[in-house]
Amino acid sequence: MKKILVIGESCKDVFVYCHAERLAPDVPVPVLRIVEQMENPGMAKNVERNIKAIHPACDLVTNTAWEGVTKTRYMHMTSNHAFIRVDTDHRIPRIAIHDLPLHEYDIIAVSDYNKGFLTEEDIKAISERHDNVFLDTKKVLGDWAAGAKYIKINNYEYARSQEHMSQVLRDKTIITRGEFGAQFQGKFYPTRRVEVKDSSGAGDSFFAALVVRYAETGDIDESIRFANGCAAEVVEHRGVGVIKRPALVETYGKKVFSSE
Repeated sequence: MKKILVIGESCKDVFVYCHAERLAPDVPVPVLRIVEQMENPGMAKNVERNIKAIHPACDLVTNTAWEGVTKTRYMHMTSNHAFIRVDTDHRIPRIAIHDLPLHEYDIIAVSDYNKGFLTEEDIKAISERHDNVFLDTKKVLGDWAAGAKYIKINNYEYARSQEHMSQVLRDKTIITRGEFGAQFQGKFYPTRRVEVKDSSGAGDSFFAALVVRYAETGDIDESIRFANGCAAEVVEHRGVGVIKRPALVETYGKKVFSSE
């Protein structure tokens, strides 16, 4: 089994589910009555746990004391509408990349949320030291990312980066487009339509599934289809879901695993 190393900053995702039955008498805002609270590892830790759900040979390099970095979302219990998100101060110390044993791993998955853990120079150096670097970044893309094998970004991130992207970068970039699936090198990869209950963490699930399936097959078309199926699965559930291979095999069959 091929070994995967995830590098990136992590946080704790907190979901506070509430009822909102009236407006406050003094200001025009809803009064929230808390019903329950759920927590899960977020950002790179979420990528790691999604990978490990179907591929146990995975390690993580991330910031210490990551549980003190929180994203707290106040959500309507019934509709899952988000009222507000409250973040702690994201001052995450920079990693010392020269100490990383990259040669011990078959694939490096960089999950960069642009919170200070990794600089452009760090990501460039990682890509120069390893041939199989998958990059998911919130940074505006530039030549510093050209050494990555594949780059995964969403529609919004692509819109911010496209004027700075060379053809080399465009040829490496997989763009996720929500309910419309994904796009790579001018080819569209549709996904099945589902009832979206919560899209939180869907990008992490897509990235994790993409890396795992590529580790298994070496086929990027197959990997994108598999990742589409995984992302469609997790958004059908409230909160941040985790991919499950058996359900995907049963539900999607050749639509996910075949490159037809």
